[in-house]
Amino acid sequence: MKFTIDKTIILENLNHVIKGISTKNVIPVLNGIKFELTNEGLSLTASDSDLTINSFISQKEIKSIENEGTIVIQSKFILDIIRKLPSDVINFEVIDRLKIRIYTDFAQYHLNCLDANDYPNLRMDEHKDPILLKGETLKSLINQTVFAISTQELRPLLTGVNITIAGNLLVFIATDSYRLAKKSIELSHPIDTDVNIVIPGKNILELEKIITDDEMVEMHIFNNKVLFKYKNIKFQTNLLSGQYPNTSNLIPNEFGMEVKLNKDDFSSSVDRAALLIQGKDKNIIRMNIANQEMTITSYASESGKLEEKLKIDTDEGAMIDISFSAKYMLEALKTIKDEKIVLLLTNDIKPIIVKSVEDESLIQLILPIKTF
Repeated sequence: MKFTIDKTIILENLNHVIKGISTKNVIPVLNGIKFELTNEGLSLTASDSDLTINSFISQKEIKSIENEGTIVIQSKFILDIIRKLPSDVINFEVIDRLKIRIYTDFAQYHLNCLDANDYPNLRMDEHKDPILLKGETLKSLINQTVFAISTQELRPLLTGVNITIAGNLLVFIATDSYRLAKKSIELSHPIDTDVNIVIPGKNILELEKIITDDEMVEMHIFNNKVLFKYKNIKFQTNLLSGQYPNTSNLIPNEFGMEVKLNKDDFSSSVDRAALLIQGKDKNIIRMNIANQEMTITSYASESGKLEEKLKIDTDEGAMIDISFSAKYMLEALKTIKDEKIVLLLTNDIKPIIVKSVEDESLIQLILPIKTF
């Protein structure tokens, strides 16, 4: 294998696929990136068996191809080597079956490689009729929900994002059982078979980093895996097995009060209240509503107390005293882009629902915290 390529092109594609490498790989050859060069172009593949990423560089983006071939280059140094080589053009040459020379006019590296024959056959199948999503739409779906996944492995399904499709309605849901994020969109074309899958949160976060614009993303769903195809990149992840909890009954249908207010004012107030309770276990602050006025308070015996009042729009008789996690509230508020929000409340033990006044498709739910 021997070829010459622009540094920016090889570096960009390596940055995408290296997200598929895990430090916990038990198969030695999966610690490397598979380079497969044909007269059509260069295919780069990285995998940890759970997540596989492939990026294809077409022949027209490669300066020259002298010899085709396949080799697995250890991922430990490859990015830094290419990033630091003092040239805009880089040459790759396999000098024997398990060694590669990476060089420019002024510097060269000789690296020991891994045997491509040991690399597992990783099928990346596609459907004839994939689900199509705009890149920015998919990024928003991920960003508005994935933060609410659980970090605890005791309930593995809650470490993933639940994706359901019925007809033309696509829904992303994430919950750690203390909060819930739900975002719905309508697809341009309905699908024939209902979908209910759970994608590992850590994997879907890596997908979000790869998507950089509004170009279409193809979604190919199978029984135990899902493949996303974006530009020249294929991103395949295994699914979490099991039935995701039914979250439909967690969101109340009726509320005792509706509070409208400015999102930035509320977010800033919660953020200031959180300053005094940094490092506390649950970052608990209190919200009191009475006489059509909201009061935010936080207290720490070693730091002091904050009390701040906010203008709100609510019914004259609305009253509540409720506590919640400042961290959870701030993360929920970040997902809302509109200026005005609505808080839907019932009492101090029922969930707090946070929504945009304009957008009904995004729901953030936070459970209150008892402070007595």
